[in-house]
Amino acid sequence: MTIKIGILGYGNLGKGVESAILHNPDMELCAVFTRRDPESISLLTPEVRVYPVEEAVSMKDAVDVLILCGGSALDLPKQTPRFARYFNVVDSFDTHAKIQEHYEKADAEARKGNKVSIISVGWDPGMFSLNRLYAGAILPGGHDYTFWGKGVSQGHSDAIRKIEGVKDARQYTIPVKEALEAVRSGVNPKFTTRQKHTRECFVILEEGADQEKIREEIVTMPNYFADYDTEVHFISEEELMRDHKGIPHGGSVIRTGTTGWNDENSHVIEYSLKLDSNPEFTASVLIAYARAAYRLNNEGISGCKTVFDIAPSYLSMLDGEELRRQLL
Repeated sequence: MTIKIGILGYGNLGKGVESAILHNPDMELCAVFTRRDPESISLLTPEVRVYPVEEAVSMKDAVDVLILCGGSALDLPKQTPRFARYFNVVDSFDTHAKIQEHYEKADAEARKGNKVSIISVGWDPGMFSLNRLYAGAILPGGHDYTFWGKGVSQGHSDAIRKIEGVKDARQYTIPVKEALEAVRSGVNPKFTTRQKHTRECFVILEEGADQEKIREEIVTMPNYFADYDTEVHFISEEELMRDHKGIPHGGSVIRTGTTGWNDENSHVIEYSLKLDSNPEFTASVLIAYARAAYRLNNEGISGCKTVFDIAPSYLSMLDGEELRRQLL
């Protein structure tokens, strides 16, 4: 059976989801919902219509899984609970400090509608989260380290764009080289948040915007920039399109630990990603978890889930026998 996918929000992530569907023959795009004028949006997928977001609920029976492609700062905290009662939904909510709160709201609504919500899907949170869990279970007495970048953070860039007076922005997360090297050497250093990463922002202002006010609002933003050394550069639209058009990212999850009766043997587990396109890779993860949401709901499961709750086999197009023969 073909899984019918709806997309809510047609920015970089929504476009990535549309492209990812091409690589998943058990899926098809059936609708895109937007807050913009639907006539202003041109899809790559022929014969698929774009609808106002207000019409989404009326189409709940035509969509198997709705993938929510809004930002974590302002969109997903409202959209996920709003649509979780009517659709199986998957989102990429990435404000780590608020995931439990987001989970509780989505869970309550999904159970009311007997639907499945899978939240905080992507590579971090998401794939990195899984690797932290696996490595911690294997080396329980060890230490976790996560490094992001160098790359463009979609969530942080979106948070800057939400500031009044900002026309567009890109935010780069940059690991501190010395910190990364110390971890890989196995010496188990202790770092503050500020010692592991820096953040660099490139911002286009609206005409007449207060530059210093916006700079201060960025560097003091809780959950995003307040705990980091942050540089803010104000540039022209031409510079942004010339020098910062791409959306690369990546990073590493590292766990160090010891085994043996006297902890005599040291181990380093590292999982890393190098991504040409952050939104396209994130979209590909969302699609895999959309398959899981569909399968779980067909089994009568409801409520909110995270990547920790989903068995790996639910993500794959292969059946159990194929997985055992080909991958195990």
